[in-house]
Amino acid sequence: MTPSASATDQLITGVDFLAVPTHDLQAAVEFYGDTLGLRRSVYIPERHFAEFETGNLTLDVINAEAMGLGHHPHQHQIALHVDDVPAARAALIERGVSFTGDTLDTGVCHMAFFSDPDGNALMLHHRYAPRSTEA
Repeated sequence: MTPSASATDQLITGVDFLAVPTHDLQAAVEFYGDTLGLRRSVYIPERHFAEFETGNLTLDVINAEAMGLGHHPHQHQIALHVDDVPAARAALIERGVSFTGDTLDTGVCHMAFFSDPDGNALMLHHRYAPRSTEA
């Protein structure tokens, strides 16, 4: 800690990207770009990765094994914000996406669960009630 920094200073102001592992970069590029409709900002297949923009977080789709890392799909859902979960779910079903169970209404948000072709857990998410947090 620098002499002018205190323990209460917030050092971290956001999350820039999240790595999402794949065995098949081309198939993942098609899924995240064509099926989900995310804007691809980077595609460097010779370096085994592509990046997709979600609005507030970049998904860095990587062939982890080709990079010398193990392939460990996300088991906890990456929550992808949508304005209307039922409409987004219907659109993705038309594009071949299979969902697990019904859309869940928690009383504050709607969630619909699915996975990418590599088994990474994803969800469509929309918060419709105010968020309450504790400081």
